[in-house]
Amino acid sequence: MRRRILILLFALLATQVGALVNPAYACGCGAMIPDSRSRIGVDRETSVVRWDGRTEQIVMRFTVAGNAQRAAWIMPVPGRATVELGDGDMFDELRDLTRPERRTRSHFWPREGDWPFSRHTGDSAGAPAPGAAPSVGVVGREQLGDFDVARLTATDPDALRNWLESNGFQLPERLATEVKPYVDQRWEYVAIRLAPRGGQGRVLRGDLDPLKIRFDSDRLVYPMRLSRMARTPQSLGLYVLADHRMEPATSIGGSAPRVTFAGTIHPEDGPLAALADAKPVFLTAIEQEFPEPGRIDADHELRATPKDTPYRRVVHRDELLTVGGGIPLWLLTVAAGAVALASAAYVRTRRRPAGPTA
Repeated sequence: MRRRILILLFALLATQVGALVNPAYACGCGAMIPDSRSRIGVDRETSVVRWDGRTEQIVMRFTVAGNAQRAAWIMPVPGRATVELGDGDMFDELRDLTRPERRTRSHFWPREGDWPFSRHTGDSAGAPAPGAAPSVGVVGREQLGDFDVARLTATDPDALRNWLESNGFQLPERLATEVKPYVDQRWEYVAIRLAPRGGQGRVLRGDLDPLKIRFDSDRLVYPMRLSRMARTPQSLGLYVLADHRMEPATSIGGSAPRVTFAGTIHPEDGPLAALADAKPVFLTAIEQEFPEPGRIDADHELRATPKDTPYRRVVHRDELLTVGGGIPLWLLTVAAGAVALASAAYVRTRRRPAGPTA
């Protein structure tokens, strides 16, 4: 028995050490790579996509955890991209715009949480041709907040690996395989070195500065293929701004995408208005879960729905019907019924003829 316990403890220790050594390489629409001695994980990724039929803009914000003082992040894009810092206030605007509508609904009979079952009333809330140029071309490079941004072209995965290694990062073998379809399609890359401001010793943690990536595209595509390398279930949250309500063409290996908001918005000022060119735009909020990331088999391509049907989630607060300062209506009804039955019985008794006298 003691030997079995020691073996079990050793296995658990090995599992935890492995989790520290092997970082989670994938996030929602790219690959996050720490240096060989660190780990980093993307706790949350929120993206806003604006598409006008010709140009696509993606504003994304990462919330990260781990002990990495620097990391690299790669995002494939179908065309020449520009990169600039985004405005974090945009995400607060969108959160407020897409809040669920709250309604109260009443019920007559008591439920769990109502008296007499409880003392309290409960609530229920209801993403150059080969040989004509070097394998990796640096299109541009900028320092943006926490980011050292390099925009690259790459004609083969090994060239991308060489660039990363020359900048202090090791390209995982599997990632080299996963970027090959993008190389074959002659996509380009946004490669970013992340390092926290404030000097040595600081780690990448919490909300990073949002980035805005812009490129020409005649179709609305959200890169997701690299997320198939994730070791844990992934979730995707997208705010899509377009002329019409949008939907993913397929589930690309995840659960069925869920629309949590759909409707025309009229931003007049602030970063959201700037992204929408201060014009009315249709906003579609989409959420999707990927319980088995390895089943992701493509990038998301979004298309207009047949109708621009608006939708807003409704969260219900259930309340027991009461009167007179909190007296349950069902209790009064039952009591009244009991009184009525007792009165009827009393009347029948009074009307019953007396028996014969001796």
